[in-house]
Amino acid sequence: MLRRKMSDILMKWKSDHRNDCLLVMGARQVGKTFIIDDFARKNYKNYVYMNFEIDPGLKSVFDGSLEVDNLITEISGRVRNAALEPGKTLIFLDEIQSCPQARTSLKSFALDGRFDVIASGSLLGLNRKKISSYPVGYETPLWMHSLDFEEFLWALGVGDRAIEKVKRNIGAKEPLSGSMLDAMNEYFRWHMLVGGMPQAVNAFIGSRDLGRVSAVQKKIVENYSGDISKYAPNNLQARARACLRSVPAQLNKRNKRFMLSQVDADEPRYTGALEDSIDWLYEAGIIDYCRNLCEPTLPLMANARTGIYKIYMRDTGLLISMMEDGVADAILNKDLTINQGAVMENIIAEIMIKKRTDLFYFEKRGSLEVDFITNIEGTAAAIEVKSGNNNRSKSLDSVMSERYNVKRGMKFENSNIFVDEKGIEHYPQFAAAFVLPDHSEFGRAARTVEIARPDPAWEAD
Repeated sequence: MLRRKMSDILMKWKSDHRNDCLLVMGARQVGKTFIIDDFARKNYKNYVYMNFEIDPGLKSVFDGSLEVDNLITEISGRVRNAALEPGKTLIFLDEIQSCPQARTSLKSFALDGRFDVIASGSLLGLNRKKISSYPVGYETPLWMHSLDFEEFLWALGVGDRAIEKVKRNIGAKEPLSGSMLDAMNEYFRWHMLVGGMPQAVNAFIGSRDLGRVSAVQKKIVENYSGDISKYAPNNLQARARACLRSVPAQLNKRNKRFMLSQVDADEPRYTGALEDSIDWLYEAGIIDYCRNLCEPTLPLMANARTGIYKIYMRDTGLLISMMEDGVADAILNKDLTINQGAVMENIIAEIMIKKRTDLFYFEKRGSLEVDFITNIEGTAAAIEVKSGNNNRSKSLDSVMSERYNVKRGMKFENSNIFVDEKGIEHYPQFAAAFVLPDHSEFGRAARTVEIARPDPAWEAD
């Protein structure tokens, strides 16, 4: 079983929460149902599972009064062997986007307090208008992504002691040993190829067969297309599929800005419909925006330009599965320059997304482009991502000049850890997973679960 940070969050919620239900959001197949189901079985005497997609008839439970006594009576009549003992029962409402009234009922359950309730859904941002009353203040939202790099290391059997040693070096800006650097670089290449979807990670851990992994990834992408057909408005379906297909090609350009005019849609390219289609993919948790800044200064969102953005996939493994043949082989052979460095940029963007960091970039046509600008402890920081051996930093130098006055510069590249004479911090690419600030709930979660498998030999370095 894969170790997930979500387990710590669920345990903390169980021990600390009072008048609230937990709402777990995320894209399809990131592992929401599995981790909540496992948590429920291990930590509650009684567990009631209701999936509104598998059994649409369960929606009728919420057609009438949303008073808890009435709901408990209805659940008892509809769910076989449902034991509903106050104080000892978890009710799990899965795929709650298919039953808007169940979402409304969370307020009733929270105010009543006799039962713990967790809801989960994959497309919750897409049915806002169908919900009669949001349980504002009575649900604690939590976004769950596919496995991040640290969770991937756990899956490989890398233990906490070794990971903490890497983190200490990164935090102190001290070089890693050669064996440690080589091992982490290799694991990071695997992470790019496999991604973080639990099915893909399990396929890789069980076989080390990237062919099997690719088959799993392609199936997930096909399922996303199926969700578009099932859930997107009719006028957006073809365009949403076209926008999704367009992401790899647009990232493959030297200028990675997403151009609506370059979307190969079967239907006319109505700008508004294409933008709505991209928003649909964003709300479904498949892609994320990286917005262009008119100035690299705080507050970043206030300086974001309307309608100018890049688009990254939230899982880099899925991105690679959508690219042409040969990309995976090139990465395995340590050629990270493939596709204009698109894969490396995407994995850094993915890391930031999983840390709940909004994505921004800065560009001045013909003069400079900085891959990412972010807020680190109240300071604008410029980030460059290098996939090859070219260590020149013309854009980074420019943005840190008096003209722009950005105070912190970071480069993720093929190097060890050091700070140069200009104060620019240099890190190997994988270090982004540990040095960039974590604004997510997972960044604060306790990590106490033991890993049974031994650490690699370089732990003793």
